[in-house]
Amino acid sequence: MEDIILQIVAALRRGETVGERELVKLIHAQAKRAGGDKRAFAKRRLLPFYQRVKREDPERWARWGITPELEERLVATLRIKPRRSASGVATITVITKPWPCSGSCIFCPNDIRMPKSYLADEPACARAEQNYFDPYLQVSARLTALEQMGHATDKIELIVLGGTWSGYPVEYQTWFVTELFRALNDDAVAGVAANPMLRGFPAEGSASMACAGCTEDSALVEGAEPAEGAALENGAASAAAPADPIPAGVRERRERYRACGIERWYAEEGAAQVDALQPLVDAGEQTYNQAIGRLFRAAPAWREVAAWQRATMDDLEHEQRRNESARHRVVGLVVETRPDAIMPAALTLIRRMGATKIQMGVQSVDQEILDANGRGITTERIARSFGLLRLFGFKIHAHFMANLLGATPEADKRDYRSFVTDRAYLPDEVKLYPCALIGSSRLRERYEAGEWVPYTEDELVDVLAADVLATPAFCRVSRMIRDFSSLDIMAGNKKPNLRQLVERRVAETGEPVHEIRYREIALDAVDPAELELKVVPYETAATSERFLQWVTPTGRIAGFLRLSLPHEDAVRALGDAMAAGGTSGPGPTSPIAPGEAMIREVHVYGSAVPVGEEGHAAQHQGLGRRLVERACELTRAAGYARINVISAVGTREYYRRLGFHDHGLYQQREL
Repeated sequence: MEDIILQIVAALRRGETVGERELVKLIHAQAKRAGGDKRAFAKRRLLPFYQRVKREDPERWARWGITPELEERLVATLRIKPRRSASGVATITVITKPWPCSGSCIFCPNDIRMPKSYLADEPACARAEQNYFDPYLQVSARLTALEQMGHATDKIELIVLGGTWSGYPVEYQTWFVTELFRALNDDAVAGVAANPMLRGFPAEGSASMACAGCTEDSALVEGAEPAEGAALENGAASAAAPADPIPAGVRERRERYRACGIERWYAEEGAAQVDALQPLVDAGEQTYNQAIGRLFRAAPAWREVAAWQRATMDDLEHEQRRNESARHRVVGLVVETRPDAIMPAALTLIRRMGATKIQMGVQSVDQEILDANGRGITTERIARSFGLLRLFGFKIHAHFMANLLGATPEADKRDYRSFVTDRAYLPDEVKLYPCALIGSSRLRERYEAGEWVPYTEDELVDVLAADVLATPAFCRVSRMIRDFSSLDIMAGNKKPNLRQLVERRVAETGEPVHEIRYREIALDAVDPAELELKVVPYETAATSERFLQWVTPTGRIAGFLRLSLPHEDAVRALGDAMAAGGTSGPGPTSPIAPGEAMIREVHVYGSAVPVGEEGHAAQHQGLGRRLVERACELTRAAGYARINVISAVGTREYYRRLGFHDHGLYQQREL
């Protein structure tokens, strides 16, 4: 390992670029010299090795002569999956525990080990199950992996997926978010000695592996220590150096779950019940809700756990205040729900918890398609959810599907075009998925009856290419496939590179692409002098929107801001509805008033770097501040007296420096 690191360092000192091809050559050459398996020297092992030497053998590290500037270039070279933080933020996805679902969509998988529509072998789901769906443990595992892959973790977007968020008990919701913040505030990162990639490193001249098959995403297991006798190369190691501890919070929680019998339940009773119940659900003899009721709600171990999975709003607000100055600050919090769960009282609670973005399944805005697929919702209700989300200031990340039951390629194109042009909808971001058949879904019956037929690859690529070209400049197509294994897909797209196929088809048309992801500068440096601030105006049913974007001369996007200018009648209608409340009397008061605009999102691109450190990407050129100032100018010119921002907990201090003060659910600046 040391030989490879030193060769990379020497090349960087000479001003050379060490790309993937050069790294592979170095790794293969070292494996050949060692006479063993090149996997022992894989890229994913290099950075953890470097981190461990720096921490545990400082004298050895000092002999390498690594300056701060050289270390920055070295870490960038060794970083695994650099696009993970290319948006300027590191993302952590967590999964809530399985819970009854109010829907009955025919395309949803019914894996009873998971929340509805998710599969146990999806990466985030596998990590969640290994950690008993505990939010603290999931954050710790992912935070550790990100740090050991070389990503800065000072700015974190938390994405909470699983069941319909508002369907969970409020005490569980509050506890779940509290523990997310607590894990970040506790800096619950396992040291490099707990990294499976470092167990049993081959000594120079040997390529034996004591932990073949381990991955950097392995869940943290209590007691995970380097393999017996494992040492750093050349014998430097570490038998004398203390092993990095598993974080105390991780140990305590694992012990608590063990004491409740959860480990034993997974190994014995739970495993047997899954084996017995899943075939019944697949055959339609039991519902998903019935099965998880027996699995998770009736089991004594899970009932005991549920008794302490609760927290108060005071607990949450305490952790939020801690996070304002924590090492890992939350700059975005996303929760997943259904359009029919979007109501003022629910949004008020979600916002108090610190959420800034809502993911929701729309799937189609064609009523016949919605009905055919068991969605149980009207297009009018979907439209109302968009209006409410905008008035509350949330960013809207919608899920939309092609090739649903009853759809055709041409109808799919029309459906999506309506979604991104009709003022009732106009999402900020879209997960654009093709429907795929999973064996546990009710769609299987329709497939076997010949009523649902998957599109051919050419048909599917044609639909998605048309959708990309129809997407306006203010919208981002974030994903085109689910993380389903091809082994789980009975029929439908199995190609993980579907987006590449679509973008190739788009390029062949010669037509311009306006959607955000296609235009992102990602990791590239930018010259601020070449950027132009353009404003894209558009109208929705409840607001006048202004999409402010920094663009290069070729149209690539370096940053943007979403400004909402709410219609006065929509604001007054919301206030009246909230004042009237429901059958239980008046609800919470409206969080916004006439004459107030809303900044719904500010995003500047560039690979994430630690807070307080300088960088060269767009993120560090003052572009965000200039976007905010321009938004204030536009708001004042439009006749609004105040401007709100739906700030994340970890960005509150930033907005205070820009003249905003804390004001209810938001931060506000007088104009």
